[in-house]
Amino acid sequence: MVFSLIIPVYNRPDEVEELLESLLLSEYKEPFEVVLVEDGSTLPCNDVVQKFQDKLNISYYFKENSGPGDSRNFGMRKALGDYFIIFDSDCIIPPNYLTEVDKALRQDYVDCFGGPDRALDSFSSIQKAINFAMTSFLTTGGIRGGSEKIGKFQPRSFNMGLSRKGFEASKGFGNIHPGEDPDLSIRLWNLGFETRLFSDAYVYHKRRIDWDKFSIQVNKFGKARPILNSWYPQYNKLTFFFPTFFMLGFVMAVILLIFNIDLLLKLYFVYFFVIFIVATIQNKSLKIGYLSVIAVWKQFYGYGTGFLESFIKIIVLKRKPQEAFPGLFFKI
Repeated sequence: MVFSLIIPVYNRPDEVEELLESLLLSEYKEPFEVVLVEDGSTLPCNDVVQKFQDKLNISYYFKENSGPGDSRNFGMRKALGDYFIIFDSDCIIPPNYLTEVDKALRQDYVDCFGGPDRALDSFSSIQKAINFAMTSFLTTGGIRGGSEKIGKFQPRSFNMGLSRKGFEASKGFGNIHPGEDPDLSIRLWNLGFETRLFSDAYVYHKRRIDWDKFSIQVNKFGKARPILNSWYPQYNKLTFFFPTFFMLGFVMAVILLIFNIDLLLKLYFVYFFVIFIVATIQNKSLKIGYLSVIAVWKQFYGYGTGFLESFIKIIVLKRKPQEAFPGLFFKI
């Protein structure tokens, strides 16, 4: 089995250099190739790639901007391997990553897998807080990408594997973004393929975002979900509504306070206090514990309000997704 690592990049030469440096430390002994696809960047990373040409089996392609999903498809069409591993450009790859993937595939082969993400000590405090919000069992992390306990596992493309057979059958990623990951997973299921979590095949995901960008990102996640629910209603789950229920419940808690009923607001206080304690212990930092409370609030507010807006437009008013949210669709 030959692995082809597919990495789309847009204006991130520094991140690419860090990712490629991490691949030089790989413990995996078999040959693998790196396919790097520049998605119409104005800050290309061709000079960075040149530094690694004699150290890694690397191919570099520059194409017009068409979004990460189409860039991944482009890379998989160009790749020579029979199993594709897809990373975001802001990932750092542990030395044992490919060894863990190879072992898992040999033990129990699957045509599509996903792995979790972790934070390095060198990450900023905000990055660590956002990582906590996106991965913790206390938030939506268990549903999103770190657990198989809630329904069928939907890999995320910052750390995903896909066989050539699965790619050719499914035609790869669609033009929605975000949301292209669960869209691909569902189409693979409908074609008879399986997906699975490889819990030991983790990456360090930097999440190159500040608070504003994080809020925009999770809001888009929320908007994408009702669109997917309209496409694939058989995979709709009550858990997708939780962030919206969370925000509506908070509004109700504030209203009840006017009538001197504070029980619901106290429950919210207890929840965020637990977030603070767990994040503080996990990261050994009071600062990160405090920032994690902010990150979780932004996560629920951004996703919840985005989901509610999209639910009204797509499910209630029956608007076409491309017309209701043109910014979620790339032209390919």
